[in-house]
Amino acid sequence: MPQLPIPVQTIGLLLLSNIFMTFAWYGHLKFKSAPLLAVIAISWGLALFEYMLQVPANRIGHGYFNAAQLKTIQEVLTLGIFILFSIFYLGEPLRWNQLVGFGLILVGAWFVFQTFPGQQG
Repeated sequence: MPQLPIPVQTIGLLLLSNIFMTFAWYGHLKFKSAPLLAVIAISWGLALFEYMLQVPANRIGHGYFNAAQLKTIQEVLTLGIFILFSIFYLGEPLRWNQLVGFGLILVGAWFVFQTFPGQQG
């Protein structure tokens, strides 16, 4: 079986890890009556799976991407997943000011991947 390109492996693993982490951080908001310690334990368990995907993603991707680019990919994926999660799981509307704010973050992410005159690689 052919090996997937490094960017595909990296982004795919980061995407999956972010799904786990979004549920770990925010999934409990639908269950406010659940005991806090139980919610923490469940979130911690979900975070374990997140780490089992994110650590290999960063190891595979580092060298092709630099650390700042890896973090930026992770943050952009987090925003995209969070938007979908917020709308479809939590049932919260996405407001125009949130879209503008997220858009500005995406502009910042674009800058991370640019090389400008006078910069090395």
